[in-house]
Amino acid sequence: MFSQKYWYNSAMPYKEQKPDTTRFLPASSADLEEREISQLDFVIVSGDAYVDHSSFAAALLGRLLESKGYATGIIPQPNWKATDSFTVLGRPRLAFLVTAGAMDSMVSNYTANNKPRSSDAYSHGGEAGHRPDRAVIMYTAKIKEAYKGVPVIIGGIEASLRRFAHYDYWSNTVRRSILLDSKADLLVYGMGEKPLLEAAQRLVQAEGNVPLNLKGIRGTCWRTGKEEELPEGSFDANGKYLPATRLPSFAQVSQSSQDGKTAFARSYLLQEKSTDSISAGILIEQSENRFVVQEPPAFPLSTEEFDSVMELPFVRRWHPMYDKPAPNGKTGVPALAEVQFSLTSCRGCFGACSFCAITFHQGKRIQVRSHDSLEKEAKILTKMPNFKGYIHDVGGPTANFRQDACAKQAKHGTCTNKECLGTNPCSNLKVDHSDYIKLLRRLRSLPGVKKVFIRSGIRFDYLLMDKDKTFFRELCEHHISGQLKVAPEHVDDKVLSLMRKSSHVVYEQFALEYKKMNRTLKKQQYLVPYYIAGHPGADLNNTLEVALYLKKTGFVPDQVQDFYPTPGSLATCMYYTGLNPHTMESVYVARGSHERKLQRALLQFNKPENRSLVREALEKIGRKDLLHILHTT
Repeated sequence: MFSQKYWYNSAMPYKEQKPDTTRFLPASSADLEEREISQLDFVIVSGDAYVDHSSFAAALLGRLLESKGYATGIIPQPNWKATDSFTVLGRPRLAFLVTAGAMDSMVSNYTANNKPRSSDAYSHGGEAGHRPDRAVIMYTAKIKEAYKGVPVIIGGIEASLRRFAHYDYWSNTVRRSILLDSKADLLVYGMGEKPLLEAAQRLVQAEGNVPLNLKGIRGTCWRTGKEEELPEGSFDANGKYLPATRLPSFAQVSQSSQDGKTAFARSYLLQEKSTDSISAGILIEQSENRFVVQEPPAFPLSTEEFDSVMELPFVRRWHPMYDKPAPNGKTGVPALAEVQFSLTSCRGCFGACSFCAITFHQGKRIQVRSHDSLEKEAKILTKMPNFKGYIHDVGGPTANFRQDACAKQAKHGTCTNKECLGTNPCSNLKVDHSDYIKLLRRLRSLPGVKKVFIRSGIRFDYLLMDKDKTFFRELCEHHISGQLKVAPEHVDDKVLSLMRKSSHVVYEQFALEYKKMNRTLKKQQYLVPYYIAGHPGADLNNTLEVALYLKKTGFVPDQVQDFYPTPGSLATCMYYTGLNPHTMESVYVARGSHERKLQRALLQFNKPENRSLVREALEKIGRKDLLHILHTT
């Protein structure tokens, strides 16, 4: 059972159903009729197709609400041009819950070079075009058009990372909080279980009365036009009073001048320092005559709570509506293939890479599931008809993080003035893979399991810091399928520092140790490094350093990731402002698609189609002498 300190039970408005892993959440009026439900408590509107699996947040939160007695249905990928698409399940008793899906809708719809994507792994048949741009705003507008006065709660990655004024790459502007632009009643940021259940309890207590009292819920943002309603402060988890922090206003951060960009950088830094549930206080941002108030982050799930959520009765497949062919002739939802035989063992990441918003969304604290729970799920996988004996992954944002970075975090939270890893790892960092080793051994010993792979990201610098090489050995011996993918990202230490990645010498040492380990094990396994082109701080000269290193080592990547300035990341702040918010020093930024193409071409210099771009890049930096070395003549 969930701890009553943080979890809430509803009044059980409908007869409690026994767990049924063969039946989906209601998604049509026929489903409601079959279940004898006259009115749902909650209707989830999602930008993703409906896959009833714990890796899909709409399904997870829907099942969680259902387990607490709330009748919950889902409208997946409604036609945003037709209001009646939002009325198929009727008017919910408590609220609509709106999410763009597993990805920001703009990221889902457009590439890093702002070109429309040709496919969507979270849609029927993998077809693009089934979700609108700025889906949270669009969906909320249609709901409010269809039903006057029904509360709308927004959440998911799109809402979470746009909760305050943010740089929007696609319009090249600073946009207001999505809470204001959508006119939603509440925004849930981060992981939504605890905030959503408390909001549900508040809605039950309100008994349909509007306005609703949804203020003061951890892990949420609310809006007001009255300054007298703004909170003066809050108490942290240790009972210390923290005055509310005023962020620079939207009027300040949206200015295109250097003063505006400096204000934006200051605002980002204040937000980044307020992502820990133990130490963070209230943040307030003014936008014209309105205010957005961010309550402190929700507390992490305990292992018991995490287990309970992941053990809810999921069908573990896409809804039958996707069994028929989509217009492109394909069936199903492709995103399921990546997770169907994988296990989520952890949440959170103290790696805090600059280009990643996971710490801004999930936080740095590590939440883990128990070995018993993971074994229970693994046994379910082995009984599935299409299971071939291979568990594809046991991990999360970073697979080999199964504990907090240091002992201090449990009481005091994460540090606001230094990083756990990065170029200069903290001396208090505790490196220990023993729990993960025990878990992996237990899983690979299960009847019916042939192999347990690790496909989530591995922090090779953290692995290398472990003096006990047991995990390193067992990783190479049991958990790799011929190659290990890692992310050194660059070779220039100044760029790596801006990325919050380890120095290049650490990667070189790891590559050497990896080679030695596989030689000892008599295995022929390869290292596949990932690199980013166009990250803030990287110009053509230090991108050339990467190209020459790749030439020297004989590895030229088939895939290179273009830096994508998505909301909520430190790197996006640097991209927009040209400043490192931690030092306020200038940062070089490759703007425009052409220089980004030049950087990508240098990293893939062996491709014939890149030769003219490589020549242009070398001419620009006065290194035509290298044309013959990079085989572009």
